[in-house]
Amino acid sequence: MAPASAPTQVTEPFPISCIAGRYLLFDVDVVSHCRRKHNMCGMLVGTIPNMSQQNVFLGIPLELMPEEARVLVENGNAYVVDDVEVHRQGFIEMSREDRLNALEEMDRRGIDAAKESMDKAERKKDKALKEKGLRREVLERQNVGSVAENTVVDETSGTESSSDAGSDLGFIMKGSTFLDSSTKETRPSIDASAAETTLFDSRPASPSPSVNSTNLKGVNVSRQYVTPTTSYPLLATPPQDTSLPLPPVPASYPLFRYLHSRGYFHMPGLRFGCNYSVYPGDPLRYHSHFLATGMDWDREFDLLDVVGGGRLGTGTKKAYMIGGGDPKDESVRAFSIEWAAM
Repeated sequence: MAPASAPTQVTEPFPISCIAGRYLLFDVDVVSHCRRKHNMCGMLVGTIPNMSQQNVFLGIPLELMPEEARVLVENGNAYVVDDVEVHRQGFIEMSREDRLNALEEMDRRGIDAAKESMDKAERKKDKALKEKGLRREVLERQNVGSVAENTVVDETSGTESSSDAGSDLGFIMKGSTFLDSSTKETRPSIDASAAETTLFDSRPASPSPSVNSTNLKGVNVSRQYVTPTTSYPLLATPPQDTSLPLPPVPASYPLFRYLHSRGYFHMPGLRFGCNYSVYPGDPLRYHSHFLATGMDWDREFDLLDVVGGGRLGTGTKKAYMIGGGDPKDESVRAFSIEWAAM
């Protein structure tokens, strides 16, 4: 197995796109950086336009909870940008040279993707031949032999049409419109205006190599078109705008910040009737430990809700947690409840 490549370094603070009140990350390197360094998973919301109801294989962008975006901004790891305004200003002020450079970059990525796809197909072919006990050199030698035989046949038949070749050469060099008696081919007459139209027409009259194909290892491979997932480096990284307010957060934010500072991961807890499902590590590796609900410091709550939460948490091998922040000294107190059979 090939060794895993080192993760791409992300420069902090990085931008968080705010679109219609939702906080999104479009760069896969930033997404993995948040999960690896800041214990934030978010929710992948990218989907296929004609299959918008599927929710198994979702992709970028990653939507952050307002609490996650608030923690990143307060800790100086990220900043919020107005995505619509940034794109409007960026594309209006973009120069022609920048546009051409962006198109060239997309072409280069397409060629690299086509080359990678072809290399993958070659490796797959070699593996299949090896499983069948065959070698590529033997097959190539057989192909070369068959090509040589076809060449000999073509040469013997080509001597019979040497006079035709001379006539063709004379026709091309002199531009004459004679018809050789030994050939049955009728040569079309080309009008001067039609020739000019063909010369300056964007679509050539004769077959020519397509601009959408490239030559890799002597084989014409269709160029793959790459759709960029981010506007950078097409657009410059937007600067920090101090006039934008901090992401608004619910009353459960003090409890979220308290648990996050102790290394816990958070996922939405709607399925369990709470604010957060709290994990001691990455949710792909650990089972959640708490069903957390944050409240205001002076909020009154029904004791029956605590009993129901404790029973639900115990039944799902978790503990029910309630907590809140003291507005005087910004301290947080949390209590975990489990249901014990009598």
